[in-house]
Amino acid sequence: MFVITADQKASRHDIDRAGSGRDDLAARYEGRLVLPVDRTSGDEVQALVADAATALDMVLLLTRAGHWSVGLGIGTVRTPLPRATREATGPAFIAARDAVTAAKRSATRFALATDPPTARADDDPPPALPGPAEVEALLTLLLLARDRRTPQGW
Repeated sequence: MFVITADQKASRHDIDRAGSGRDDLAARYEGRLVLPVDRTSGDEVQALVADAATALDMVLLLTRAGHWSVGLGIGTVRTPLPRATREATGPAFIAARDAVTAAKRSATRFALATDPPTARADDDPPPALPGPAEVEALLTLLLLARDRRTPQGW
């Protein structure tokens, strides 16, 4: 499962974007959400999705707006699921919390975390598929390149 936690940047000095952000995400991703997008902690929104394509699209949308620090947590969630995202829990939610905290210190305002974290020893053979660190690095490059585009480039 994929948990996206987005924390509004400079929320004390900006208009409230969490309510409209939640509503926009809910409308755009209707039918692809495991649970409804929820507002948490006042200035945060949180979503739970089951597929990587939706998670990536949501991360790209939120980071392009420039108003959010975005954490992507990947892992399992506790079942049975509650009715509201803010009531759900599990390793993916913990990872998303860790990721959004790290995103606040990132140049791209994005971070990815898994729970349990995956680490590779230096002498381990490379995996056949990229791991979380490689995926985060690739997304960081994508976000940095995209941020350099001018409005006319869109």
